[in-house]
Order: sequence, then structure tokens, then C-alpha cells
Amino acid sequence: MSDVWKVLAGNLAAVALVVSVWTHFSYRFYRIPATWRSAGLGLTLGLAATASMMLAVPFDVGVIFDLRLAIIESAAVFGGPGPALVAAMMAAGFRIYLGGAGVIPGLIAIAIVLLIGTSLWFLAGRKPLSQAPSILSAALLLGALSIAVLGLLPQADFQRAIDQVGVPILVLNFAATAAIGFSLAYFRRFTLERDILHAALTQAPDYHYVKDLEHRFVVANLNVARHNGRAKSSEMVGLTDFDLTPKERAKQLHDSEAVVLRTGQALRDFEELLVEDGQAPRWYSTSKVPLRNRQGEMVGLAGVTVDVTEKKLLEQELRSSRNMMAQAMAEMSDGLAMFGPDARIVFCNDQYRKIFPRSAYARREGAHITDIIRAAVRNGERQDLPIDLDEDSIRAAGATLFVNKDEVISMTDGRWLSLRTRVTEDKHVLALVSDITAIKESELSLKSFAERMKGLAETDALTGLANRRSFDDGLQKQFDLAKASGRPLSVLLIDVDRFKAYNDRYGHLAGDACLRSIAGAITTAVRRGSDIAARFGGEEFAVVLPDTDARSAIAIAEKIREAVRGLDTMHEGSEHGIITASIGATVFTSDSRVNGVSELVGRADLALYQAKNAGRDRVGFQRLGDERTAKPG
Repeated sequence: MSDVWKVLAGNLAAVALVVSVWTHFSYRFYRIPATWRSAGLGLTLGLAATASMMLAVPFDVGVIFDLRLAIIESAAVFGGPGPALVAAMMAAGFRIYLGGAGVIPGLIAIAIVLLIGTSLWFLAGRKPLSQAPSILSAALLLGALSIAVLGLLPQADFQRAIDQVGVPILVLNFAATAAIGFSLAYFRRFTLERDILHAALTQAPDYHYVKDLEHRFVVANLNVARHNGRAKSSEMVGLTDFDLTPKERAKQLHDSEAVVLRTGQALRDFEELLVEDGQAPRWYSTSKVPLRNRQGEMVGLAGVTVDVTEKKLLEQELRSSRNMMAQAMAEMSDGLAMFGPDARIVFCNDQYRKIFPRSAYARREGAHITDIIRAAVRNGERQDLPIDLDEDSIRAAGATLFVNKDEVISMTDGRWLSLRTRVTEDKHVLALVSDITAIKESELSLKSFAERMKGLAETDALTGLANRRSFDDGLQKQFDLAKASGRPLSVLLIDVDRFKAYNDRYGHLAGDACLRSIAGAITTAVRRGSDIAARFGGEEFAVVLPDTDARSAIAIAEKIREAVRGLDTMHEGSEHGIITASIGATVFTSDSRVNGVSELVGRADLALYQAKNAGRDRVGFQRLGDERTAKPG
């Protein structure tokens, strides 16, 4: 029994040796393609299986026991179907070469293990088993399979094999699978770490390098090599800065590194401007750190140099822009303030404080908007912020800071300010304040002037009453309202009797004075704000009386007629001896069939005609289907 253990243990050692040779070979030639690497693993494990069969334990004539099943399963679960197939074919070929009674059971066992191992590969997601639990599970499975395949032997041989070699076969197949699995898993992790470090060092965009205690390059990435005129990183190994740069520059680098190696203190972010032959000046930032081994002994230094030219140029441009901006804001006439997301001033110029003299002391960097509003309230600075404003209103006013708005503020000292606030995407607020007092005063003057011009455009220059245009517009508006509401609308037409004769006898100046007097008499009789008294043309006047029925319209007309007589203006050319007026009145009601204002005025004109025909100094009234002349008063 001890011979079986020795043979199988030697078998395991041979397998370990072959796998070890493979890992060293693979590490040495890491650049070979993945397909070739996979084939190499299969070939290596096939050789291991062959070596295992060469060192096998003879059991019977043509029947041997070895670790080939562990190797084939390892090829499948740790390498994949490709390596497993290569290893299985090599193992099967060699087993056939050996011949004997155990060939068929041996080949069947190889096929079973190949199938099961490949299935495990696919169940694991087509990737090698790499964690300890999965590796040990695969090893346990293979140990069980190494016993199970003994059932391929005749019944008598099966029981004898279990008794003689069962335990060694199970244990050493388990051990071989676990050893191969852990070895390959460790090698993969080691290779991955090496590849990551190598890629990080050689492919990094900056300049990375490692030097020994003699300041010789041990490792340098491709950027360092190309910067120094070399095509490969390997060409930098063993060189010093004295081999690459002018003596003065090399000595400078050597001395700075010597300080790092002597003191053990890292050099961090050292910036310098370098001017190299035929190239534009560039800025570089260099950091160098000492390297120590596991015993804490200094073994070299690692360095990284970063080209920070663009950064330095941007910093210079930013600094220049800031200076220009500060100068511009200092000289601008408007007040400018920037508030942060916490509603506190981040920046403000002097003009911002000068525009608010009473609360300037509160308008400083770090001040909260509510503190500023309280200062303005306390000092009565703004007309829209009374001095008795309560705290809730102050906070509500402060909350409006984060609203885009344009507003005009009236100050208690008579000034007008324009305040524009804009909220940025990052929740900052820009406030721009301008003194628009002159503009506002001009605006008010223009508004007053426009109102005066409007009045002139709508007023008769001689009498001060509304002109014909205003009369037409007002009548149309009132007609539309009356038609929609069903309320009555009355119209009076007033004509000065024998006015042409008055002008001919007393002159146009007297005639103008007479018309002004009559306009005053009409205004005295018509007092409601909604009534419209207008000069209709020449010596004719008109009155629009909204919401006035026939009886009231006639009463107002009589009042006007009597007011004109009451002027007692002499008129020798009149049959009455004084200036008198004839008046035509009409009314529009909800049951009137009138097509428009022209028909309404025409009806009033007809009533005026009837008053004149009746002897003048009368009020005539015209209703649809009813023509009559009112009696003189």
C-alpha cells in the first residue's frame, strides 16, 4: 500500500512540475495570442497526463492507475473546452499506445471526465473557476469520479481496486485537481496584476518611470522613451539623465533625486518651465517618491511628470479675464451683486453699495438677503417696503430673490431704480441695479405730454368741448353698449339760431366768443361723467346721453335751451332779439329699429329741423313713427 502512495505522490510531483514549467513559459512569453496560449495550456496538461500515465501504478495486466482524470478535468474547468480537448486527445492517444485490457475502460473514463468538466465550464459562465470554494468543489467531484470510473472494471477487479488503491486514488486525484486549480488561479491573478501595472505604466498619458539608487532607469513608459528619442521603453533601461540631457540639466535632476533618496521625503508637484531646442516653452509638474522593499530599505524612486502647459495657459487666461472683469465691474455705473444658493452675497461691486446709501452697510459679502431687506426697511429706503413691515413679509420678500424678474423700484429719496435678477443653472442669482431716475422722469414727462396731446387731438380748440372725431367714437361706443344692454341712449343736436347773421353783424371774433359762451352753457347743463358734449361743426353742438330715456333727454334739452337764453346775448338779427338755440332730441331703446349711429344722428337732425320750422328756440323730439315738436318753454 505504501508503494501506491509513493508512486501516485511522485505522479503528482511530475504533474506539478509540468504545470510549473507552463506557468513560467507563459509568463515569459506573455505576448503570444490567446488562441496559442489556450493551445499551449492544453498541450502542457496533455504532457502532464502522459507523464502521469508513464509513472502509473500497475494494477493488473494492461490496467494502470494514475492522475490523468484530474488533469483532464482541470484542463476543462480551468482552461475551457479547447485545452481540455487537446489534453484528452493526447491522454487517449497515449493510453491506446500503452494498450492492454484497461484501454477501453480508460478511454471511457477520459470521455466521461471530459464531458463533465466541459459542462462545468459552461455552467460557470464560460470562464475558469477561480474561487477557492469552486476549485475545491471541482476537486471533490473529480475525487468521486475517480472512484466511480472504477466501476468500469469487472466486478471482481472493482472490489479489489477499491480495497487496494481506492483511498490513494481519491485523495491524490483531489489533491492534483486542487493543486492545478489553485496554481492556475494564482497565475491568472498574478498575470492580471502584472498586465494592469504594465498597461498603467506604459500606456499612461503622462511620463512615468522608476530609477534605482544609482539614478539609472529601471522602468519607463513609452512617453518617456519617445520624449528622449527612443522607440521602445526597453531602450531606456540602464540609462541616466546624463545620457539623455545636457550636463547642466542632468545635474539639476540628479541633485533633486539625491535629496529624495537621502531624506526619504517625496518631491510633490514641483512645477517648472522648460525651453527645449526647436520647441515652444512648456510647463511640467513633477512628483518623485522613494521606493522601499519589504524590509524598509531604500531601493530606488518612482517619478511621474505631467505636462501642465494647457493648465498653466488656462490659469493665465483666467487670471487675465478675472482682472479684466474686476476692472470692468469696478468702472461700470450699474450695481452688480451675485448671491449664492444660500441667498448670501458672494460678490458685489462698490456701485451696488453706493446705489443703496442707507443700507450700504448691510450689503457686503456673506450678508443674507433678509438682512439686507431688514436694513432697507429699518432706514425707510424704499417706498415699497414700509418701515412697519413684519418679519413674515420680510422673509417672503427674500424668497422672491430666486425668481427671474425685472422690476422698477421707487426710492424714498425720489430716485427710481431698475432691478433685474436672473437665476443661473447652479442656483446662483445675478442682480443688476441701475439708476433710471432720469429715464423715469423723461418717461413721466413724455406720458404727460402724450396725454396732453391726446386731449388736444380729442378737443375742439375754440370751445374746449370734445371735437367731432371724439363725438363719433364716443357715440359708437355708447350705441354698442346700449344695443347690448337694452338700456336707452339719447342724442341731442343743438344749433345756434341765426348765427350767420350774428357773425355778419358783430364780426367773427364776437361769433367765436358767443360759441364759447354757449359751450359753457351746455357744459353747465350736462354734468355726468358718461355724457359727451361736443362741437358738431360750425355753430352746431351735440350731446350724447347714455342711460337716458325720452323724458329725461327732453328735460336736459330744455335746460340747455334755457341756459343759452340765460346768456342774454344781444342779437338784433334774431326774431327773439337775443341769442337762442334750437335743439333736436331722439332716443334709442331696445325696441327701436335703428341700423346704426348715422340713422340715430339723422333722427336727431330731423327733430332739430322740425324745431327750427316751428319758430326756433325750441326742443324738437323725434321718435320712430312719431314726429312732433315740443312746445317752447
